[in-house]
Amino acid sequence: MDANRLVREYVVLGLALDRLCPGLVDSFTGDPALRREVEAQPRPHPAVLAERAGLLRRELVGADLEPARRVFLDAHLVALECVARRLAGVRIGFVDEVAAYFQVDVRPGDPDRYRRAHVELDALLPGHGSLRERLADFRADDEVPRRRLGKAVHALSGALRDRVRERFALPPDEVVEYEIVTDRPWSGFNHYLGGFRSRVAVNADLGHRMSNLPHLVAHESYPGHHTEHCRKEVGLVDGRGHLEQTLFMINTPQCLMAEGMAELGLHAAVGPGWGRWTEGVLADVGLRMEGELAERVENALAGLLTVRQDAALMLHDRHAHPDDVVTFLRRWLLVPERRARHILRFIGDPLWRAYTTTYVEGVRLLGAWLNVRPPVETLADRYLRLLDEPLVPRTVLTEVANAVPWMTGNSG
Repeated sequence: MDANRLVREYVVLGLALDRLCPGLVDSFTGDPALRREVEAQPRPHPAVLAERAGLLRRELVGADLEPARRVFLDAHLVALECVARRLAGVRIGFVDEVAAYFQVDVRPGDPDRYRRAHVELDALLPGHGSLRERLADFRADDEVPRRRLGKAVHALSGALRDRVRERFALPPDEVVEYEIVTDRPWSGFNHYLGGFRSRVAVNADLGHRMSNLPHLVAHESYPGHHTEHCRKEVGLVDGRGHLEQTLFMINTPQCLMAEGMAELGLHAAVGPGWGRWTEGVLADVGLRMEGELAERVENALAGLLTVRQDAALMLHDRHAHPDDVVTFLRRWLLVPERRARHILRFIGDPLWRAYTTTYVEGVRLLGAWLNVRPPVETLADRYLRLLDEPLVPRTVLTEVANAVPWMTGNSG
């Protein structure tokens, strides 16, 4: 099959799956006529789409595509075939489902690591009451008043945008619009509109904290999702004709790469000392925080990274009762029941149930990859590859394995 036709068929496949499960297409910035054409066709059967994904994978072998594009398309066709098979009613184990979507093998985390994180938090937050109560008090003091949430988001976005523009070129006409929303299963969401424009929704229901807000803005905008979409549109789509990059699908390797990169965005844009940096930015909008303590608390909480993935495994792999999952989340994350049930809502959603892995394994994989860069490569140079190249998790895992002799604990 001709390479251009194959890529077109891949895009058509993704758009067709979105008709069966609305929301699978996170963004599509390609030809609107192609989407209208897909929507005008009879409703497809998922089993037929699964067969189509398998056929396209076989056609890839002889396609005139550069290796990186072939690897990218093959990985994503595996994921879309799994999506289609599940929609057709095929029972697929949760661990196998996650592996097909994201090219990673998941296993439960280490409770001893969670205990060590609790010990560290206990030392950082002395006082009376249980650790859960003391952490709740700290978070209450750290909370952004709802009436100031919009101003705080815009202040952090502007400050991060300035830093990102210094390190990574962005189109002069790029823009992010923010909206405050409620009743969503997530804390923030980037809707990339194409043409270097994003609309970022921030869920006000969760009670955002000053120590968490810079992570969210970096994740969704600078240098996270918005920055990645802009640079790939300029470099891969407009510059090299990689039309497969006009389609961004939920539950594909693309997501693990994007979420892992975005979760590490504040590390790339500001780095150590981000707490004091945030303290200074938010002071300009009348908010006061203990930046250094906030950073130390967040670093300790990072030891609980895999708890949410453990909860997903409990629910979908071991078929635990939802109330037992809530108890598990409350125990290790030290959160109130309302917050634990919000997490359960996300990991229990049919579309999003596997998605927690993108944050957990994305951070672990890309964090390791950033740390084993050669001494001659800066963190900004390394991160730029994530923004610009069509990498997939398996490629990154191979590079981490091959880079072991370089492992020097780079941090700057």
